[in-house]
Amino acid sequence: MTSPFLSTREAKAPQNLLDLAATFAAPRVAIARAGAPLPMEAAEDATKAGLMIPVFVGEADVIRAEAAKLDWDISAYAIHDTKGEEEAGRTAAALCGAGEADVLMKGNLHTDVFMKSAVARDAGLRTGKRFVHIFHISHPDGGKPILISDAAVNVEPNIETRHDCIRECADLLIRLGNPRPKIAILSATESPIPSVPSSMEGRALADWAKINVPQADVSGPLAFDLIMSPEAAATKGMGADPVAGQADAIIVPDIVSGNALFKAFVYLKGGCAAGIVTGAKVPILLTSRADPAAARIASVALAAITCGLPK
Repeated sequence: MTSPFLSTREAKAPQNLLDLAATFAAPRVAIARAGAPLPMEAAEDATKAGLMIPVFVGEADVIRAEAAKLDWDISAYAIHDTKGEEEAGRTAAALCGAGEADVLMKGNLHTDVFMKSAVARDAGLRTGKRFVHIFHISHPDGGKPILISDAAVNVEPNIETRHDCIRECADLLIRLGNPRPKIAILSATESPIPSVPSSMEGRALADWAKINVPQADVSGPLAFDLIMSPEAAATKGMGADPVAGQADAIIVPDIVSGNALFKAFVYLKGGCAAGIVTGAKVPILLTSRADPAAARIASVALAAITCGLPK
């Protein structure tokens, strides 16, 4: 029996995200170990929507067989024949590092193998910045999205990593057309309390951002109700705070809170979660077997916007 708390609404890729992506040229997406139903279906959907040009990496015979199952003619696209997960990951990352692809996408291989390939020094993807995962979550009825970082890559991000999370969220929101991003630092309280380390760090992060991220309003620490609810902000006397009750992005203290938060938006409200890893030479897409088609195509759209290739 399905829990009454779970939403039965189908996730929808936000049309405004797809429309914005369509204003840019489709990026070349290197799909590491593409020969499986999920990555091939995602590639077909996004390619036919004009959002990407696939660069297939993996066992060539398997890739062609999966394309045939979809009745998809892929003869116009490059296929790099490799064997196994590690070779596929290395080859796809190297293509991006060499400028032969614009986006790196996970296919049918384990996440740890994929990310190890991406961060390897010889891949050519390192930029000196930390790799940061950002979820762009939209409601099925529309309205403004909310970003969450980092819910998938950094397990216990230190202060410096969260500096990068703030910067990357601010930059992405500006790319999406938000002229003045509002970024909240999540904790369990709005007051810095030594017994709650995330609250002390939240204040330190907000103070740092005032100097180092002038293009955004950053506030913290903030409990979840104060991040999402204008009524809660007013009741607690924080109506004058530029972020409380109207945040565009949430910076979480650890992967557990971030993972639970993004899944709550998805499973309780039917949100569409597009995910992207920033900080590398190219955007990185971490697909999951649990991702609906809407989330996969929205993720490709987000990568296309991040690339910003002129038509």
